[in-house]
Amino acid sequence: MPLTINTNMAASRASYFLSKNNDALQKSLDRLSSGRKITQPADDAGGLAVSMKMKGEIDNLNGAANNVSNALSFLQVQDGILDSAAQIVSRMSELKGLSQDVLKSPSDIATYNSEFSDLQLQLNDLASTTFNSVTLFENDVAFEDNAGVKGSSANNPNVSGAGGTQIEISKSLLLSGLEFTVAYSAADTITTPFYSEAVHTGNTTADPSVPTDGVISLAVATSGAATTLAVVDTAVFSKALENIATMRATNGGEASRLQFEQENIATQVANMEAARGRIIDVDIAAETTNLAKQQILVQASASMVAQANSANQVALMLLQ
Repeated sequence: MPLTINTNMAASRASYFLSKNNDALQKSLDRLSSGRKITQPADDAGGLAVSMKMKGEIDNLNGAANNVSNALSFLQVQDGILDSAAQIVSRMSELKGLSQDVLKSPSDIATYNSEFSDLQLQLNDLASTTFNSVTLFENDVAFEDNAGVKGSSANNPNVSGAGGTQIEISKSLLLSGLEFTVAYSAADTITTPFYSEAVHTGNTTADPSVPTDGVISLAVATSGAATTLAVVDTAVFSKALENIATMRATNGGEASRLQFEQENIATQVANMEAARGRIIDVDIAAETTNLAKQQILVQASASMVAQANSANQVALMLLQ
């Protein structure tokens, strides 16, 4: 190779490799510091696009997981209220039994009726309970008979699960489950045994001896609307407890489904994150080895540039 002064090809080539090796060193440092092998679109445009789609799906699944978790909390709070309602109804049944004791004085019966009235108010308060300003119970659906829960509420909320699946959760019909109708036959006999015989005294028809159909509720909004123990038949409490048990069973079934959905979402998120990690996450061991390599190459390139630049000094020596 000719010895020249104006053009130092060796220095130019050494400088080129120094710049190239320095860029590779910087890229290796970026990967190790970020933990990603794709730090910019130019690294792997296709892989970056796929990972971004996966990230969107993971975020969607995480949102669904949050929805399902909140729905489970909703059902748990609702079940707690239903359990409290069942305890109140059980206490009402106990008061009915105590009021039928022949040794109880009128003042004792009045005391029992006072507690019975308060418990009816409490049941109504429970039915109005909200969870984060969302009503736990749907109380606008009327019942036609004493069979318990009738139909389903149009106001039941839906929870978005994995893939946008809509999962309906029930707003238990607590007030309706505590309300019963009574009907009488032409022979003045009670065909639905939810009123005691004392209800006949409340007849408002022209002929007091003819009983009328009516409604009895164990939950009232005001003390003036409260029912007395003498009016209520013991069968009311058994049926009310049966209705509450049905609501809790429905609640438990929905909670079970949501728990399985929660597990399904968690599995999908784990699999999606693993797949995305294989695309964008850097292999620390391999990249550390590559970093050491690039550091050596940069040092070697810098040394070669220095040596190539010193070649011009030889040319100057020939001119002396």
